[in-house]
Amino acid sequence: MELYLLRHGIAAEKGGAFARDSDRTLTDEGIQRMRRIAKAMKGLELSFDLILSSPFVRAIQTAEIVAEILSLDKVLRLTPNLAVGGDPSLLIKEIKSEGPEKVLLVGHEPYLSTMISVLISGHDDLGIVIKKGGLCKLSADSLRFGKCATLEWLMGPRQILDNK
Repeated sequence: MELYLLRHGIAAEKGGAFARDSDRTLTDEGIQRMRRIAKAMKGLELSFDLILSSPFVRAIQTAEIVAEILSLDKVLRLTPNLAVGGDPSLLIKEIKSEGPEKVLLVGHEPYLSTMISVLISGHDDLGIVIKKGGLCKLSADSLRFGKCATLEWLMGPRQILDNK
């Protein structure tokens, strides 16, 4: 199985026009950058059987941009298990129940870096950070919550854009 983790794009600051953190949207710059990142992902010939997104607006917008550019609108689903405070062990069960070979998870920090740490080491404190718009690839023979995966690569947004 190939598991990809993508952090949402640049979002509006906390507070201000957004009473709830979950309502924050991507900025205009965030939208444009995510479109360029999604096009670079297409150039890398990435494709997914399933795209799971946090239900927070900025993550949904990020996932929708990727799904649109990669023509994968029908495989995009929202899950509360990717939200801030979501349960990563339930997320793993959800993924396993679907049985996909290639999955893209769109979410937030520090959730995503903690997930990477747990899957590659069994611990949650490897000090990995995914920048906004950053992408990671893990591979696993059998996905479970604990040490089960290999880190294939981790790219920041600039590296993705330079790689197209």
